[in-house]
Amino acid sequence: MNEQASSVEQRYEQTTAASLGKWARQDTTWMLGLFGTAIGAGTLFLPINAGLGGFWPLLVLAVLAFPMTYYAHRGLTRFVLSGREGADITDVVEQHFGIKAGALITVLYFFAIFPILLIYSVALTNTVSSFMEHQLHIAPPPRALLSFVLILGLLAIVRCGEQATVKVMSLLVYPFIVALALLGLYLIPHWTGGILDSAHTVPSGSAFLHTVWLAIPVMVFSFNHSPIISAFAVDQKRRYGDHADARSGQILARAHLLMVAMVLFFVFSCVLTLDSAQLAEAKAQNLSILSYLANHFSNPTIAFAAPLIAFVAIAKSFLGHYIGASEGLKGIIGKTGARPGAKALDRVVAALMLVVCWIVATLNPSILGMIESLGGPIIAVLLFLMPMYAIRRVPAMRKYSGALSNVFVTVIGLVALTSVVYGLLA
Repeated sequence: MNEQASSVEQRYEQTTAASLGKWARQDTTWMLGLFGTAIGAGTLFLPINAGLGGFWPLLVLAVLAFPMTYYAHRGLTRFVLSGREGADITDVVEQHFGIKAGALITVLYFFAIFPILLIYSVALTNTVSSFMEHQLHIAPPPRALLSFVLILGLLAIVRCGEQATVKVMSLLVYPFIVALALLGLYLIPHWTGGILDSAHTVPSGSAFLHTVWLAIPVMVFSFNHSPIISAFAVDQKRRYGDHADARSGQILARAHLLMVAMVLFFVFSCVLTLDSAQLAEAKAQNLSILSYLANHFSNPTIAFAAPLIAFVAIAKSFLGHYIGASEGLKGIIGKTGARPGAKALDRVVAALMLVVCWIVATLNPSILGMIESLGGPIIAVLLFLMPMYAIRRVPAMRKYSGALSNVFVTVIGLVALTSVVYGLLA
């Protein structure tokens, strides 16, 4: 590590932190909002995807989870903070790298997030339809009507404003945290060793690295909450001015500690209950871990609670990703030269989002995995690589250079990018 640069960074953070006021309620709201965006439907598939690699690769991924999540999102937050007052991520890219780069990143930013929003639209409709049919024993309405009502309901929350959206997300986080914790605790008496059956065999060096290489994107995208980082950074700069970096760092650290601890406990509780063959069966059946556990135990409580938990997870992730997707779409519309008023732009974006999400949710496509994979490389570039490139090229971010964490984030970004590309080509 460059000791001089590290010393400058430490003095900067200490001086800034000393000037901050007490932790505020709004800081807690943002902390839970970040948690809510990251921890959603993907978490319910994480035990399956991460556990299939075996015990030792999973242990390595567990160790890497916090640093790769925290440093990457802190880098993206600092990048947005380096721009002028009120500038979102697309504006900051244009400010630092020029109009053409700004237009390119705006398009990439939108297409990194919007496919995930479509996935949540389909998943939300499927979850509610299945719950009505199998748990409530009533015939669900036509899919077109059900999906329209559900998406319109979530967009009604969004229309109340960004702060109201984040507040709703933070409120939804509480039952989700409790549910994950209770499910993890419920499984403890059923621990049979599960994935430990693979701990007796340590894979060869090349096989081990290959498994970790392919599994890292699973962790990266399961903890990803980059869609809300731009709005988060803009709000922090408005509230704390020159001290926004220190306070946003504190919020990010607490949010990431909470999400990593909670999710890893849930993951390990699941993989200690189910062995490798059962995890493979769950993947083959294309089921979330909750659905598989409900069938595995034939427990009416889990069978009833699982779709409710999934609904909360999907709904709050939808809201967080909508903030990022709408921001990207507004940026694209702005780059075309159109200059509608703020309210008119909000209505146009909401209408376009509603129509596209409704059509996709109604059609219920089977290519969701491919869409998510296509968004993966873009997220790796925007979240991991672009902020690290900016540290080397943008004068306002030079104060962050020289830290080992920058090298770590760059390596993880390249690993995630190459792994996803390899998965698409293999």
